[in-house]
Amino acid sequence: MCEKHTTESAIARSGADRARQPRPCKPAEARRAVVRAVTERCRATHTPCDADALSDAVLVASELTTNAILHGGGITDFRVDIVGPGVRVSVSDRSDEMPVAMPPTDRQGRRRVGGRGWPIVCRLARDVRVSDLPSGGKCITVVVPLS
Repeated sequence: MCEKHTTESAIARSGADRARQPRPCKPAEARRAVVRAVTERCRATHTPCDADALSDAVLVASELTTNAILHGGGITDFRVDIVGPGVRVSVSDRSDEMPVAMPPTDRQGRRRVGGRGWPIVCRLARDVRVSDLPSGGKCITVVVPLS
């Protein structure tokens, strides 16, 4: 688990201020949504987009959606917003299980396949939050700095 992660009830968070966006079913759709949101912000503010920061945000969205599909029973909601100097990505799934970082090797010392997504998210994102959803499942919300 990220040291900087927090858990909260999703009831306490207000999602009413966010515009409804189509829920991506695939990581590629989530990546496109992040690129679109960041690019629109750069155009609107007449500022150049930091390619490395955009790449980080796209990778985080991809990892979160992939984890929701592989370990969380599927994506139930997806949001992307520009907040100050960062992009906020929220991915909800059906599982109540908290994300975990897996060691790179198993008990016999053999290298594991996968298990690197959550550490990547924790390394690139700030303000990592895992919220319980009233109807079951969880929502993971992170902010990836854009500069």
